[in-house]
Amino acid sequence: MFIGIDVGTSTVKAAAFDRSGAELGVEARQIALAMRGGAVEQDMNEVYGAVVAVLDALTDRLPGPVELAGLTGQGDGVWLVDGAGRPVRAAVSWMDGRAHGLVDQWLADGTFEAVYRRTGGAVFPGSPGPLLAWLDRHEPAALDAASAALYCKDMVFGRLTGAPPGTDVSDASMPFLDPRTRAYDNGVVELLGLTHRRGLLAPVGDPITTAAARGEGLPARTRLANGPYDLPACALGAGVTEPGDGLLIVGTCLASLVATTDLDLSGEPAGLHIATDRPGHRLRAMPAMVGTAALDWVLSTTGVAHGEVDALLAATPPGAHGVRVLPYFAPSGERAPFVAPGLRAELTGVSLESTRGDLVRATCEGIGYAARHCLEAAGLTGTLAVCGGGTRSPAWTRLLADVLGRPLRVVEGEVGARGAVLAAAERFGVPLDTARWTRPTAVVEPDPARADLYAEGYAAHLSRLVRARARTGNRPGRS
Repeated sequence: MFIGIDVGTSTVKAAAFDRSGAELGVEARQIALAMRGGAVEQDMNEVYGAVVAVLDALTDRLPGPVELAGLTGQGDGVWLVDGAGRPVRAAVSWMDGRAHGLVDQWLADGTFEAVYRRTGGAVFPGSPGPLLAWLDRHEPAALDAASAALYCKDMVFGRLTGAPPGTDVSDASMPFLDPRTRAYDNGVVELLGLTHRRGLLAPVGDPITTAAARGEGLPARTRLANGPYDLPACALGAGVTEPGDGLLIVGTCLASLVATTDLDLSGEPAGLHIATDRPGHRLRAMPAMVGTAALDWVLSTTGVAHGEVDALLAATPPGAHGVRVLPYFAPSGERAPFVAPGLRAELTGVSLESTRGDLVRATCEGIGYAARHCLEAAGLTGTLAVCGGGTRSPAWTRLLADVLGRPLRVVEGEVGARGAVLAAAERFGVPLDTARWTRPTAVVEPDPARADLYAEGYAAHLSRLVRARARTGNRPGRS
């Protein structure tokens, strides 16, 4: 048996697989996000407790022993721990917006672009660089008390195994890792004013660090691998490893990933280049802040249940009777395929005749346009896989195929957990049939007529976006 652990932003999951890749069982627990005035935080003890709970529940009903486990989780944010691996303060989420003023300053003075040209990572308010700089200014005592500034999965790995603080090349890719040397770029640390905090950056395990579980959640001595984090883990779980192939994750974060062997740091600074365990191979990532959270807000505001979405999409024509949504609802603005901390959502074309179906469809279309923008910027040329909670809606998946104008390889189940297991198996030298593990469950083809209509809608979306960015002082082409 193999176990994959996926510590998401709102849900912690553990999934068990047999040697063929068949999913044997899943356990999940919800975890809270505390949001207030642009601050978004999580209780580390609650997160870790949820990990132990799902592992206990899953291992109790497995028919055989656990051969190995892989760990993945949400990226970015800052998870401060002391020398014993215990929380110094609440974790600061990747969704946090408090550092937007710093990012605005760095956009204006050239720091933002200088960092991107060195590392291929476009800092955004919820990434570790701005968050550490903000904490250094406003909560220096928390940094003084910390032994390490970790990422989510690193905190969990340390507590499950007792291993010293560490991370992997994928999490370290934002924003301090030099993609050429696969080591921290001290020049970037200096650019962000954090040289005196350099000691908080966890050592990078390259390849992925492994250790044995202590017996909490996982059986004692279970082999556990720490990483990669959720975006590259999903790419592995979806079989996206060949240059040009891409993955769209329709989740809280709308993440677009394209496998590549190139390193092009020209063009508008945006997204990041995620290092993988294979030197020279990376993922060009455009992890947009827009995602299912935008649709959730619209559903909550309009009183529509998730179970009603498919029927409303089926009953409402493409174009949503002229209603249009720029779906940038995150309090920290947008980070891909451009960085605009002040960007906010816009609804246009709404009248007293507009229906709930119009608002829901327009939001789904807007998210689809944002996905197309990200995938184009990431350099998609090959096949496209899709996974995530949004794909549970057949109607929305068909809509996405039409908006993107290409077939979608739908990969169901716990894709991140699956990728974490594949990464762990590679690290431990356990041979698995990767093609079988990553086989799509369906292929959704676009409707040609609707694809043509949405090509026009996409062009209009880009024009509206240019105007919206200009109003926030963030114009395309400016860094």
